[in-house]
Amino acid sequence: MRFIHAYINGITRLNNLIGRWAAYLILVIFVLLIAEVFMRYLLSAPTSWTNELGQMLFGLYIVLSGGFVMAQRGHVNVDLLYSSLSRRTQAWVDIFTSSMFFLFMAALLYFGSSMAWESVQSMETSYSAWNPPIWPIKLAIPIGTTLLLLQGVAKLLDDILVALNIEQDKDLSESSMEGNK
Repeated sequence: MRFIHAYINGITRLNNLIGRWAAYLILVIFVLLIAEVFMRYLLSAPTSWTNELGQMLFGLYIVLSGGFVMAQRGHVNVDLLYSSLSRRTQAWVDIFTSSMFFLFMAALLYFGSSMAWESVQSMETSYSAWNPPIWPIKLAIPIGTTLLLLQGVAKLLDDILVALNIEQDKDLSESSMEGNK
């Protein structure tokens, strides 16, 4: 039981750390957009790289923050009926529906890894006027998918503990936040 709790808390802490760092990318994107507006409209000297870099950083932000969002239970839910269920019944529903999550994540990991590997092998660039390397961004796809997959396993373990009434009604993000204090 201790190993299960250590896994849940460890993966959740890792995703919280990465998610908090990835959040700073939004500030960088904001600065890039403001700089482009300044350069384009005030100096009449638009850049060829700020928009593309902003898009690349936003993609990085999205793929690295999935595990954090899951740890915070922030993914979109259709909770018309779900929210009226007890936490234990919700856990059973989540266990049942997790098969769809794991099937999707397996496909994303397989195809994302294949795409990233091809991109790294060819040292792929964007073929734009600026032409930056995009293989690091594509490499982030299987990394982010793995983080989300590991968080999904942590959530499944937590749901099993709640469904089998082994664990009290304890939210996954609460248990990880205790370790961050």
